[in-house]
Amino acid sequence: MVGTMAGGAADCQFWLGYLGMECRLHELRHKRRITVAAASKILANIVYGYKGMGLSMGTMVAGVTAQEGPALYYVDSDGTRLQGDLFCVGSGQTFAYGVLDREYRYDLSDEDALALGSRSILAATHRVRALTTSPSPGRRPY
Repeated sequence: MVGTMAGGAADCQFWLGYLGMECRLHELRHKRRITVAAASKILANIVYGYKGMGLSMGTMVAGVTAQEGPALYYVDSDGTRLQGDLFCVGSGQTFAYGVLDREYRYDLSDEDALALGSRSILAATHRVRALTTSPSPGRRPY
């Protein structure tokens, strides 16, 4: 299982570590790994309790288990939890979605899907860097 987060660094680091602990406890109690659906539900339930308190995070939880096969979930800091085939999180998500919306097909080969993912990440990082880079050397935009 893999979790990726965007948002406030402290929030992301803390909740990803906390989710890892909960997943390990599940494994010890039940003698089997937790499903992606259950892990994402745990995270959504926990952060929902902090709704409106200033948490800042967007999360993708992905993995493959024998029970559910490949699974992908989006969880945000309000406790919203969505299952889907593709999600983007972070400041460059609109640029990544632009590439994905234009080129994604359900029947992509693994090789084509990896290439598309790389192109969408490149578009997101390139555009965000262009937006946040200072026009004058040595000056910060803040």
